[in-house]
Amino acid sequence: MRKYILNSSIISAAIGAFSAVQATRKGPRDWRLILMWVSWGITVALAIGSVLQQDENARELEES
Repeated sequence: MRKYILNSSIISAAIGAFSAVQATRKGPRDWRLILMWVSWGITVALAIGSVLQQDENARELEES
């Protein structure tokens, strides 16, 4: 769990979520808002994928 919380890409995605929530609350409801949330979802998916890849690489190095 610590590997997810302390990863800089996960922290960046959390900050992005805060920005998206603020834009949702205060901004206009149009197609750009949908794109913002889709973009945030892709960012989270990539962040989690990078953490998993780093973990897999570290385990391979330990086994060698």
